[in-house]
Amino acid sequence: MNETRNKRTEPIPEVVTSLPAHLQRSRGSQWGLLSVLILTAVAGCSDKTPPDAAPGEGRPLLWGNCPALPDGATRDPRQTCATLQVPLDYHHPDGRTLEIAISRIATARPDSRRGVLLLNPGGPGLEGLELPSLAATVLPSEVLERYDLIGFDPRGVGHSAPVTCGLTDVSLVNLFPYPAADGSIDANVALARETAARCAASTSGDVLPFITTANTARDMDQIRQALGEGKISYWGQSYGTYLGAVYASLFAENTDRMVLEGNVDPTRVWYGTFHHWSEGMASRFPDAARVAAANNDTVHFGTTVEEVTAAYLELASRLDATPASVPGTSARISGGLFRTVTYSLLEKNEQLPLLVQLWRAIDNLTAGAPTAEDAALLQQVFAQEAARTDVPADNQTAVFLALACGDASWPTGIEVYRKKTAEDRAAHPLTAGMPFNIWPCAFWKTQPREAVVEVTRQGEHNILLLQNRRDNATPWESGLGMRKALGARATFVEVDAGGHYVYGQGSSCVDGVFNTFLMTGQLPQGDVSCAN
Repeated sequence: MNETRNKRTEPIPEVVTSLPAHLQRSRGSQWGLLSVLILTAVAGCSDKTPPDAAPGEGRPLLWGNCPALPDGATRDPRQTCATLQVPLDYHHPDGRTLEIAISRIATARPDSRRGVLLLNPGGPGLEGLELPSLAATVLPSEVLERYDLIGFDPRGVGHSAPVTCGLTDVSLVNLFPYPAADGSIDANVALARETAARCAASTSGDVLPFITTANTARDMDQIRQALGEGKISYWGQSYGTYLGAVYASLFAENTDRMVLEGNVDPTRVWYGTFHHWSEGMASRFPDAARVAAANNDTVHFGTTVEEVTAAYLELASRLDATPASVPGTSARISGGLFRTVTYSLLEKNEQLPLLVQLWRAIDNLTAGAPTAEDAALLQQVFAQEAARTDVPADNQTAVFLALACGDASWPTGIEVYRKKTAEDRAAHPLTAGMPFNIWPCAFWKTQPREAVVEVTRQGEHNILLLQNRRDNATPWESGLGMRKALGARATFVEVDAGGHYVYGQGSSCVDGVFNTFLMTGQLPQGDVSCAN
């Protein structure tokens, strides 16, 4: 099982990736991440939950072939797909609709079937249609025989009415806004303003306000109804933890067994979410630094964590001043791209050797003396992928921004971002101010259409939270926020480990709790600490 999971890697959201597929974040390569923020009440909004509507009831799904896969990709031959019409606006359920793509592998045995296990890869904006094929290779037979596996592309994503902002440049540095070499955010302000305007003026401009977590949770309940299930079980990772918590709050009576892995703090969506990244990077980076120190004979970054950290920061500063062009590609490695790729590769322990090799190769490149091995690695990592033709090139970026800007309000005063970025840049050199920098949400053309869903403690004790202590993507403090928000509804499993993924990473303690819960519904009486 571990061998199969280790084939999946997840550096960054595919949103704006310039990395090849084997380094992209998706749980076709290992479920996705991203996100959290300050809980903001939206004045003048309509009620949190619109009138109940059940357009999915009485409309059986027609299962057939799934959309074609890219060349070289495979799926479980048992997987079938269907589509479901859901309201664009749940406050007006008889109006315009969106088509949601759903997938299924019927793995449950009739004599032991519990129900369905709905899967979400995180993101936001990652496609989930292929997750049943992936989960069928990961989960033990004792779990599979109890559930049919259900995947779906969330609204606006992939094959579910994909949205666009009309962006032509979807590079990583545009999504993760690092300040300039001197700390200025003027260029970030201009880009954020332009991106917000493009999104509003795009062909999806009238749809983007409805691409929200709350509406996606409502779509999940429509899927439940269309499947004819009284309740659904759920496994979500990263952003998928917030989506799951929102579902469990809006539809507590329809929630069966829920696993949330790598957790978002639901009280900080979304402006405050990314602020956790500074502490997360500080706690996770030493794991990579120790790998580099142990291989100093080839990496040449130093023999201690302190020496490696200093060498890393010095290289980042060099790239801030003078980006390095990768021979044989159109890629230019700026300080922002360098830091973003580092952040991404920190998400899995097996990627750390690759990460420190990449540091060495980039260091040699900036010195004008890359080896043939360096050049091959750089070209492998930074070569552009062939453009997809079935979804807009900026689809994940558009969904990411729609959710981040549409779930909750952001500050609009530029000086707030300027001040906070400078303070964080001084306090946390590894992230250089990026987590507090300005986003297009500061200039978003529409206000959130409803208040942030309050994640509630009301409900059964049927939620399992999995959290690594040194998770740079959804850091420890973020996991504690989810744990506090759910209270007695949840059992919390903390793991003394680094990286973003918890289940299937070698801990029999974690895997035992996870498997037992999905098989029997039994959770430990109290929170659990596991060694990796």
